[in-house]
Amino acid sequence: MAFIWFMLFSMIETVAVYALVMAMFQLKATNYMSQALVIMVLANIQSFVMRNELHLDFLAPLISVLIYIFLFAAIMKVPVLWSAICNILGFMLYAMVQLGYMTALFGSLDTVQGNLTYGYILQTVTGVTVLFISWMMYKFRIGFRYDLEKLRIKFEHIMLISLIVVVLSLIAILFYLNSQWLQLIFFGLTFGIFLYYAINTGQRDTRDRRD
Repeated sequence: MAFIWFMLFSMIETVAVYALVMAMFQLKATNYMSQALVIMVLANIQSFVMRNELHLDFLAPLISVLIYIFLFAAIMKVPVLWSAICNILGFMLYAMVQLGYMTALFGSLDTVQGNLTYGYILQTVTGVTVLFISWMMYKFRIGFRYDLEKLRIKFEHIMLISLIVVVLSLIAILFYLNSQWLQLIFFGLTFGIFLYYAINTGQRDTRDRRD
């Protein structure tokens, strides 16, 4: 029964993150839903095994992010670099919303971890909120609509890839340390850095087209 409940509430989370990243690309979430659901189920199964069988909770989010990057790169044909950028943005935004709710409703991570019902409530409230944000972004066309293939500067690519590797490694370390304030600060700063890069790239792309 624990597995069923875990899968049910994890699906709310994964669908919300998927919809959020799709909105960033200004793609309709239902377009690839059947393929995405298969990947989501597999991602949630690995998460359950990592958390409950192997007791490697801190690695589960990292693997989930990597699976999402693969999903968008392989199925939606989004360039791998942009798949990584937007999935990290989506994950960070979701994490910030969840940390905000957790602090406001339950006070601390220990409280949530000590009560499964609190955890399910947190997952549901966060998932519904992020789904609403995704709907608003798609409705009002808030996202990246420029040519994603135009990542031109090779040195910049190397720097960005290195940053992504560092970020993914830090995600695992932060979940291992289990500090909600460190996570909130890290997610906020990282979200800002990647968002700035994405917007700046879009502005460059728009200027190049005009020229």
